[in-house]
Amino acid sequence: MSRLSRVSVLFVAVIVCMLPLRAQDWAKAKLEQSMRHREYVPVKHLGRTINTLVIYPEVKEKAPVILLIHEIFGLSDWMKLQADELAAEGYIVIAPDLVSGLGANGGGTDAMGGQDNVIKAVMALDPAQVNTDLDAAADYGKSLPSANGKLFVAGFCWGGGKTFAFATHRKDMAAGFVFYGPPPPAAQMTSITAPIYGFYGESDQRIGATIPQTITDMKAAGKFYQPVTYKDAGHGFMRTGQTPGAKEGDKKAFDDGFARLLKELKANQRPSGKKQAVRHTLHGHGEVKQVVSAKAQTSDCASMHGSM
Repeated sequence: MSRLSRVSVLFVAVIVCMLPLRAQDWAKAKLEQSMRHREYVPVKHLGRTINTLVIYPEVKEKAPVILLIHEIFGLSDWMKLQADELAAEGYIVIAPDLVSGLGANGGGTDAMGGQDNVIKAVMALDPAQVNTDLDAAADYGKSLPSANGKLFVAGFCWGGGKTFAFATHRKDMAAGFVFYGPPPPAAQMTSITAPIYGFYGESDQRIGATIPQTITDMKAAGKFYQPVTYKDAGHGFMRTGQTPGAKEGDKKAFDDGFARLLKELKANQRPSGKKQAVRHTLHGHGEVKQVVSAKAQTSDCASMHGSM
């Protein structure tokens, strides 16, 4: 092999090794173009400090709050971008970094020294602590002078499961949006007071296999649960669908999922009352079913671990 060839191979190897680190530069660049006000707030409770991203919409009236729960990858650039895009739709978005304090020098996701360390830290979090951290972040959001009192919760992957679990604990949720996350135990579902909307990929059997029993359990508990499965989509389609060069099917799954999220957010902003109660009752008892969406291609979350 010539010297030039060896240098070329070395250059390609270096670039390939750097790809996982730079895979979300597109998200960071897009976020930096946003003119919406964003800040990091140290939310303190029970001796803990949770570094929390807060992004405000540009609206004339008080706005609902969305508590956004991150993936197993922590508060990544994509999660920050997702928060900004929801703020663009008129919501105050509160996105806590739930591994705050576990990184170098007391940092969080950005100070963990690599994606594998973030995954290990997230998986090791105590569920009770997660709920108290989420409570503190939600309380902070609702206390803002510009908040109108409505609290929505949405989460992705690990955060999707935590959204479902948080719904069994938090009684003032207006609605919960579970993106490809597992359900809580059936016995805990009786405590849920908010409607739950599920977003799933057809090729994600790890989570998809839980849907039929979840439908049964939620219906038995008399709770609102409406899952939608996107054909040919895999785990993590909301993230992979925005990635440059994503398959057309992934893009469609993201577009459809985001549009549905906005539609149901708007539908659940009505003041509590008879009409809203009837809507939840009808869906909670007689119309709990799995809906399969139009065709969308897949990209499995496991295959993306190295591309975050």
